[in-house]
Parts: sequence; C-alpha cells; structure tokens
Amino acid sequence: MAEQSYDSDTMPFVAPCRDVPFLAPLRWLRLGFADFKRAVPQSLGYGIFMSATIALVCFLAWRYGSFWFLFAMLGGFIFLAPLTCIGLYAISAQLEREQSVSLKRAIRAGIKRHLGNELTFAIVLLVVFLVWARAGAMVSIFFPVQAEPDFRELLTFLGIGTAVGAVFATITFSASAFSLPMIMHRKVDAVTAVITSINAVLRNKLTMMFWLALIVLLVMVGFATAFIGMTVLLPVIGHAAWHGYQETIDASAFPRHDVGITAVPRAETAH
Repeated sequence: MAEQSYDSDTMPFVAPCRDVPFLAPLRWLRLGFADFKRAVPQSLGYGIFMSATIALVCFLAWRYGSFWFLFAMLGGFIFLAPLTCIGLYAISAQLEREQSVSLKRAIRAGIKRHLGNELTFAIVLLVVFLVWARAGAMVSIFFPVQAEPDFRELLTFLGIGTAVGAVFATITFSASAFSLPMIMHRKVDAVTAVITSINAVLRNKLTMMFWLALIVLLVMVGFATAFIGMTVLLPVIGHAAWHGYQETIDASAFPRHDVGITAVPRAETAH
C-alpha cells in the first residue's frame, strides 16, 4: 500500500475528535493495566524512578518549607504529571506495534526525538506550576489565621486552596490531556497539539471530568501508600492516557514521523 503524501501548507489546524462514552476512562485504565502487565520491568522501572523523584521533592518541600507548601507541591504534581508520562506513551506504542519493549528506546523516542515541542510544552507547564505554587503560598499566608487552627479554619483553607487549584488544573489538564501523546504519535507542532487537546476536552466535558477525577484519586492513593502504590499506578495512568488519546483523537491527517517507534503503523491486532 502506497504511503500517503502530506502537504504542510494544507495540514488542518486541529485534529478532529470523537465523542467518547462517559465510562470510557475505565476501559483506558483496563488497557493501561494490560500494557503494564506486558511490560512489567520497563513500566515498573519507570514508575520506581518517577515515584522516588516525587518523594524526594515532597521531602525537600516538607523539610525546608511547611505543610502548606507541601500541600501546594502535591497539587502541583497533577500539573506536571503528563510530562512525566512521555516514556510510558512510547512503551505502549511499542506494544501496539508488536515490537520488543525497550525502556532506553522509549525514553529516546519520547524525549530526544521530539525535544523541541516537548521543551515548549514543558516551559508552559513550568510557568503554570510556578504560578500555582505562588498562589498556594499566598493562600497559606492568609489562611489559617491562628497558629493552631481549628477544624473550621482548616476547612476554609482547603476549600479556598481547592478552588484556586481547580482553576489551574482545568487549564493544564485541557491543554495536556492529548497533546503530548499526539506529539509523540504524529509530526505536529506543540500549538496544534494543545489546541487539539483543548478542543477534545471541551467536546467531551463529562467524560474528561470523570477521567481527571480518576487520575486525582489514583494519585492520592499513591501518596497515601507512601509512594509505593504510585510505582504501579503512575505507569498504569500513563499507558491509559495513551489509549485514551488513540480512542479520542483522529490524527490520520497528519504525517507519521520519519524515524522512530511511531514511524510505522500499529499492528492489525492492536486495540
């Protein structure tokens, strides 16, 4: 079958998206867990490294900051999580193509080959994260008022902090839900990928709210288990996000990468 030709001047500004059922994220998690089981050494190794990094950041925030700063850092992790999962997308892509799974190749494909677009996206996420951290610090300055706050004051602090965080989380999640998988999957620029992601989230609001709630819940479980559970949950979320992208976004109008994992199509038996 002849390769389809692409003209960069006629590329669409945004990739079309499909309407996704409300419970689709549960299927994504099931597929993500299946990928984890098929590539346990690579996925678990990735999860251990990321969990150890997050644990170190939280320890430093607690040791040299305060409880309230630690709370802000934990919330901010939700913003940066999509960027940490880029290698997991590459692992899932290898499994779809029935290639031997290599963590080294996944990291090289996920980072080195698309470094320009990912750096642009990383800078945007970093700015949002820093603004969120500053906003969290400002909330902790004014709330609670007492040195030893009672339950009502703590509830006020958590309520205001959650409301502020929800604004940043909504913006970041909308921009990142499908953009990084798309950058790894097809030859697109960061702007096209971000707009595609925002469009897909807006067109599937309830489903994506459910998906975000599941992510937050699983991340909280990871924190509650002293980061041990996160060594498995983070890879599963990353793999699931890849399947969510494949089900939601139709990127066929954009060219494949010239080299790398996604330079070839998925196997016919892939989900």
